[in-house]
Amino acid sequence: MKTLTLEVDYECDFDLFGLVSSSREHTLAWVLNRTLHLRLVKQQDLIYDLLHKGRLVISNYLHATEHYTMRLLRNRSVDPSPLKKPFLAPDIKEYDYLLQVSTGTSSLPPEALLGQLAALPEVQLISQFDPNDLKFKENLLF
Repeated sequence: MKTLTLEVDYECDFDLFGLVSSSREHTLAWVLNRTLHLRLVKQQDLIYDLLHKGRLVISNYLHATEHYTMRLLRNRSVDPSPLKKPFLAPDIKEYDYLLQVSTGTSSLPPEALLGQLAALPEVQLISQFDPNDLKFKENLLF
């Protein structure tokens, strides 16, 4: 019998930044709020139940306006997980947090945002990624 496989290619239309920071998530959200004049608010954790493998619980902060949406996501699962790689984006597991800036016009272009975030003492390293190049980009679609 012939087996058919459904292959779906998602197109991600957001900017993605990886941040390395030893700060706790609420502290980092507070610093981003103060520096970028945002209002990142803690949302319900994102839960990914992976069939018979375990689950990921990802901390989630959201700032939404009529022009754009910004999310601060913890890259590692908050709860202990039996998964071999308990990361939201295992491709870039070196980064502690992900900052997702979705469609619309942000008050800052990506290069300016990158520069402002790099200047923060709470951020040791920041990089911008093309989400379409990530293997597990489906995890970043909400």
